[in-house]
Amino acid sequence: MSQNIGSLLIPPASLEELDIPQGIVVDIILRLLFTEGDTTAIRLEEVVRLPFKVLDEILVHLQQEHLVEVPRSTGRLGRRSYLYSITDEGKARARDAFERTQYIGPAPVPLDKYTKAISWQYRREAVSPERVQEAISHLILPSDFHRHIGPAINSGRSLFLYGPPGNGKTTIAQAIAMLVAGAEPIWLPHAITLAGQIIQLYDQLVHREVKGEPPADVDVRWIQYRRPVVITGGELKLESLDLRFDPIAKYYEAPLQMKANGGMFLIDDFGRQQMRPIDLLNRWIVPLETEIDYFRLQTGQTFQVPFKQLIVFSTNLDPMDLVDDAFLRRIQIKVEVSSPDEKLFYRIFATMCQQLSVPFDRDAFVYFLQEWYAKTGRKLQAVHPRDILKGVVALCEYSGTPNQLTPHLIDEACQSYFVRPQSPSR
Repeated sequence: MSQNIGSLLIPPASLEELDIPQGIVVDIILRLLFTEGDTTAIRLEEVVRLPFKVLDEILVHLQQEHLVEVPRSTGRLGRRSYLYSITDEGKARARDAFERTQYIGPAPVPLDKYTKAISWQYRREAVSPERVQEAISHLILPSDFHRHIGPAINSGRSLFLYGPPGNGKTTIAQAIAMLVAGAEPIWLPHAITLAGQIIQLYDQLVHREVKGEPPADVDVRWIQYRRPVVITGGELKLESLDLRFDPIAKYYEAPLQMKANGGMFLIDDFGRQQMRPIDLLNRWIVPLETEIDYFRLQTGQTFQVPFKQLIVFSTNLDPMDLVDDAFLRRIQIKVEVSSPDEKLFYRIFATMCQQLSVPFDRDAFVYFLQEWYAKTGRKLQAVHPRDILKGVVALCEYSGTPNQLTPHLIDEACQSYFVRPQSPSR
C-alpha cells in the first residue's frame, strides 16, 4: 500500500476526527433502528462501518437525547453487546431523516478523499509484452498485434478498436478488461458525500471485493476491490453518464464512468447506442482532454471528480462516419482489427477443427474457400470457421455419424449460417 493512499485509510480515532458531519451518521443509525427494530451495537458497527469508539460516542449522545435506549445487553462485550431500541422521540427524528434520504449503509467518505484516492491509485504497474501476449493467446492474430494494444493499456487513457464485424474486437477488449481487472487492487468507498448529499458508488455488478483479511487499522468504509470494469453496448444512454437521483430513495447513484474510475470502461458496438455519437462527443470531449468530469446536484451545486480509466471504444462502423477529428485526436491509440488473410484464416480453421474434434481435411478447406468466398465475393471473417464448424458438428450429431469435414456438410452448414446464402457454383 502506498504511503499516499495509506494516509486516507486511517480510521477516525474519535468523533472529533470524523471527516463527515455527525448528523449524517446519526441519520443512518436512526433509519437503521427504525427499519430493523432492536439492534445490537455490533450490527450497527457492521452496517455503518465506523470504529466502535466513534459509534459509541454517537450512541451515548443519542441516549442522552432520549432518542435511543438500551433495554438489555446480549453478552459480555461491554457496551459493544448492548441492544439498542429506538424511542418514540427517536422514531419522529427517524421520519425526518427518511425525508432527507432513505440511504442505509456504510457511512460515506468526503468527496475530496475519494478524489485523492483515485488520483493516487490510478497508475498501475505496467503490463509486459509477455502478459499482453498471454492475454490474447486464445486468439489467432498477427504476431505483432500485442504491440498495438499494449501501449494503450499501460497509458490507461483511451483506445479505439475498429474494423469489420466478426474479427474479434469484443474478445480483444474483454481480454484487455481481464488484464486491467487483474492488476493491483484498488481501495474504494461504498458511498461519497458532498454538501449533505449522498452518492452511492458501489455497484454489485461492477465491484468485486478482494477476499482476505484486510490490513489492520484501516478505515473499513474503504474496501479493496479488483479494478472495476464497466461494459456497455447498444443499451447505453446519455443519462447513464450523469448522476442519477432516485426521487424515492432520495440519494444519487454514480454514473458509469465514475464507477469505472481506476479501471476500464468499454463501449462496445459504438455508434449503435440509444444516443448519437455526437452527443457522447459533446459529453466527453473535455473529460478525455483534462481527465476531469463535472456533475451538478439537484441543488444546482457543481463539482468535479477524476475521469481516470482506460476508455475502450469498439465499433464495426467507419470511425470517420461516427465522430470528427477533434474527438479522434483525444483518443490516443486507434487500432484496426482487420479481416484475416487466407494464411491466417487457415490457421484459425485448423485450430477450430482441433478444438471441436473435427478431423481437418485440406481439400474440404480449399473447397470452403473457393465456393463460399472466392466465387461469392464474401469477405473472410475470423468468426466464420468456429461457427461453420459448429454447424458441421451439429449436422454430424443429428445424423449419428462421426465428425467429418466434407464439401456436402460445408454446404449444408453455410446455407444454414449465412443470412443470404449464395449458391456455390460447381
